[in-house]
Amino acid sequence: MEQARTTISKIFNGEPRSYTRFNLTQNMEGDNSHVEMKLSADLDEEVGGNGVGETHQPNGVHGPYALRKTGRSPMNICFLVSATLLIFIIGYLIGYLVHRKKEEVALSCKLADLPLSPPSVVQRETGAAPLMDWADVKSLLAEQLSADKLEQAFRDLGSASHRAGSLGDEALANKVLSRFKAYSMHPWSDEHFVRVQEPDARKPNQVTFKGVTEKQTGFLSYSATGNVTGAILYAYYGRMDDFEMLKDFNMLLSGRVVLVKAGKISFADKVANAARWNVSAVLIYGDTDINELYGHVHLGSGDPYSPGFPSFNHTRFAAVQSSGLPSILAQTISWKLAERIIGSLEGHLPPNKWRDVIRLGDNDVVTVEVNNVLVEKKIHNILGVIKGLVDPDRYIILGAQRDAWGTGFAKSTVGTSVLVELARSISTMVKHGGFRPRRSIVFASWSAGDYGNVGSTEWLEGYLASLSMKAFSYISLDGVVTGSDKFNASASHLLQSLVKRTMKELSPIKERAKMQWQANLQPMQMSDAAFPFLAFSGIPSISFRFTGTSDYPYLDTPLDTKEQLSKATSYQVTKLALDAAQVAGQMTLRLVHDYLLSFDLQGYDQLITVYTADITRKVLTLQKEPSPMLPKEVTPEWLQGATGSFSRAMSDLMDFIRNSELHDPEMCREINDRLMQVERNLLSPYVSPRDSPFRHIFIGSGQHTFKAIVDQLEAFRLQNSVVDVDTFKTELALATWTLQGCANSLAGDVWSLDNEI
Repeated sequence: MEQARTTISKIFNGEPRSYTRFNLTQNMEGDNSHVEMKLSADLDEEVGGNGVGETHQPNGVHGPYALRKTGRSPMNICFLVSATLLIFIIGYLIGYLVHRKKEEVALSCKLADLPLSPPSVVQRETGAAPLMDWADVKSLLAEQLSADKLEQAFRDLGSASHRAGSLGDEALANKVLSRFKAYSMHPWSDEHFVRVQEPDARKPNQVTFKGVTEKQTGFLSYSATGNVTGAILYAYYGRMDDFEMLKDFNMLLSGRVVLVKAGKISFADKVANAARWNVSAVLIYGDTDINELYGHVHLGSGDPYSPGFPSFNHTRFAAVQSSGLPSILAQTISWKLAERIIGSLEGHLPPNKWRDVIRLGDNDVVTVEVNNVLVEKKIHNILGVIKGLVDPDRYIILGAQRDAWGTGFAKSTVGTSVLVELARSISTMVKHGGFRPRRSIVFASWSAGDYGNVGSTEWLEGYLASLSMKAFSYISLDGVVTGSDKFNASASHLLQSLVKRTMKELSPIKERAKMQWQANLQPMQMSDAAFPFLAFSGIPSISFRFTGTSDYPYLDTPLDTKEQLSKATSYQVTKLALDAAQVAGQMTLRLVHDYLLSFDLQGYDQLITVYTADITRKVLTLQKEPSPMLPKEVTPEWLQGATGSFSRAMSDLMDFIRNSELHDPEMCREINDRLMQVERNLLSPYVSPRDSPFRHIFIGSGQHTFKAIVDQLEAFRLQNSVVDVDTFKTELALATWTLQGCANSLAGDVWSLDNEI
């Protein structure tokens, strides 16, 4: 500024001895941008006695950088006035830039020595309103959420009958749609025509035991159909360990009808496990007072008759079926029938790890008849959006299942109510509370969840390309309250730190959950509503629930009512639902509020290192056997190189973040895009979505996963069989190259890549 004043003074004092060059330079390493105005007196003037001077122009200076004094003509005076005005404007800009205060950078990922949340100083960015202090954001959310409003939502959104595609489901969808409209969320409906199995009203499913035939009201969608008869065998929960124990006791499994209890694993897993042992049918029963039990047995998600493709009305893809459809019969039975069957069986062996006796029925046969029919249903997903102000095309998705077999209070009503209340609360925070999200929030009410996350999966299949680099996280609200004893969560390794940090910030919940994180952070199962988002679409996802020490027994039954859930939670349903809303709300707001996404790369770095060490150890052990089961040409060196590449890329990104101007929206966007690509690049590009829809090499299922590679090495060791070297080498190479590709993408531009594997 002092230089500007001096220059202006010289002009008005008639001393235009120099040309002026302006150099606008931003100091990228300091705290203040500045403008350098360099005044150069390198031009020598030769002034004659008549006051007319000639200006020499060294170094080829011409045009606007050279001022030639020719006298005080009107044109010269006009030029001086213009120059004065220009310098005044530039001086004003200098003052603005010098006095403009920059705030510190907020970094929300878990990276060493970097701040976790934005500062309280107001920051203005292109397209964004001032950022709000994180503590104020949490306070606003807490003010909006209340037990009374959740109770009202329970009453408004509860329904005695809302099976997917029914009139009750449609009526509930319209209620959610009207709520989203009232909150100015620009809602829309996503329509699909899906094929599901339903009981044949004219020919019900039935089970015959000791000459007595009983018709069954409950059913399992996607079961094989037909009629089989076989000797009954009790197999506890139908887990692989249970079947292996029966095999160890030389129990004949082939052709049997197996009776198993509900719980521990999904119905689909029970039936898939039984099919591996060549049983003919599976009967599943629930707890003491349950006589109707519903579910599905598709080992997958979405419409199994259009795997990998969306079930839009206009789609006419080739007739294909999911490889996850079972080949054997499956049927639920009433507790009364199960009790009668169990009571007639003999205890064949002494107590074992079941804390029971293995019950056989060598002379007791059961006939199972399944007559399900395939029907087409029209379903509607309802979605709404609260748009962000900096990156509106980057969004987190909150979703909840809307349908249920019966009342479905724990299964769908609680989650739908929490979803709608979060939509109301956050939209109010934006309209009236001064909250300005950087990124968008999509709220989704899914239909046909009880048939295997059909509505959400069809949406993913329909818009996978659009979601590829836009949807950065998914939070499931399905079944968020089924008990009151502990807090369980499943999450992508990128988001596990966010879950932990959120729970630590919510101190009342922390006391109740006792923060046993190592025990309560669990691997995500295929039956989880968030699983297709993570394993099929590569979207980092979270699901969580408050639960009891034992499973809530009334899911998927007509007894899933508010009264039953109240008993199971010691009459704390509303309070726990409020806690669940706080957990989901804070995680959501953190992901749309902070400069950088709260993704912790160290979680995957540790997981990759563990798998690499395990595979390396097993390969070397097999090669050291007296009769080596693996030739020396099978080497883990490439895998070790890819692991190192990922670790280096992660470290380099941390350094890049520390040295970057994160107040710049474009810089934040570049870094966030690199973080978003990690999960998607862990989807194997070498497998078919029809045969292996869950392509994630760590979370998915199939021979392409690292778990399958480890299991295969273990099988080689235990069975002492000849190794199919070519097949194993191929699977190991493809998994390795998928990991290497992820590391390359994380490293950034092609000139930043490390080409050493």
